[in-house]
Formats: sequence, C-alpha cells, structure tokens
Amino acid sequence: MLRLLKKILQTGVVTEACKVPKDDELEALGIQIKRHIDKQFSGSIAIRQVDAGSCNGCELEIHALNNPYYDIERYGIHFVASPRHADVLLVTGPVSRHMQTALLRTYEATPNPKWVVAVGDCAACGGEFGVTYASCGAVANVIPVDMVISGCPPTPLALMKGLLGLMVR
Repeated sequence: MLRLLKKILQTGVVTEACKVPKDDELEALGIQIKRHIDKQFSGSIAIRQVDAGSCNGCELEIHALNNPYYDIERYGIHFVASPRHADVLLVTGPVSRHMQTALLRTYEATPNPKWVVAVGDCAACGGEFGVTYASCGAVANVIPVDMVISGCPPTPLALMKGLLGLMVR
C-alpha cells in the first residue's frame, strides 16, 4: 500500500484544468426563466420526470440539465421524486400499455394546477412506434398535454426554452 501511495505522490495530478464554459444565450434564457419562476411560483418550480416507455435518449438530455454546465437548479427548477410535490410532469417516450396505468396514477397524484409536457418526438406523436398492441402512442392519447417539446432527443437548451415558453403562456 505504501508503494501505491508513493507512486500517487510522484505522479501528481494528471488531469487538465476544467474551463468554465460561458454561453450568453444560456445565461439570458436562465435569467428569463428565473424571473418568471420568482413571479409565478414564489421562487421555485418542481418537475417530476416520467419515462413512459422511451429509449432513454430524452432522459439523458433531461439529466444533462442538472450537470454543472446547464445547472438548471440555479434558476429555481428542481426535480422531485414524488408527483405529489410536482408542478410539472415531463413525460418521455411513447406510452407503452404497461405504463398507461402508472402514467394515469402519476397524473392524478399531481396536485392542481399542473402542467404536462411531452418531451421528444415519441411522446409528441408516438414516433416510429405509433399506436399498436403494445403502445398507446403519444402522451396526449392518455393524459392531457399542455406543451410539446419536439426533437429526437431535444437538446437541454431546447428543454429550457420549452419550459420558459410554458411559463410565459
């Protein structure tokens, strides 16, 4: 073990210093979002993400919203584990028959007023799966949808623009 510690001390840090990226469009968009959240939601908005049968491409982009680059929590947007604490449901993927009941229960458990956002092309129209014996298709076929953010998958910036558009309406 001492040999390993000696090697670590001799080698030192070999990673490069991380430069903090600065994106003016992202900052301006974030400031707009923060203003609307402060005015309409007393400082924070809670989002519950629901995977209704997707390929996980949209989830990767949604999770990127929490990384240090986008850091959506600095604008007052938080992801929650329970629909009972949520203001917004982000639903991804075509709704599989197995997830239909779970999605309905999640929708009913979310307190009013609530917004439902269909994220990605599959959630918007069923994608290449459509309506089949195993799929209900679009999210709007199961629960009412307030906004659609298209893309396969939509970028984190498109997700932020969509959330801002939802609040401005």
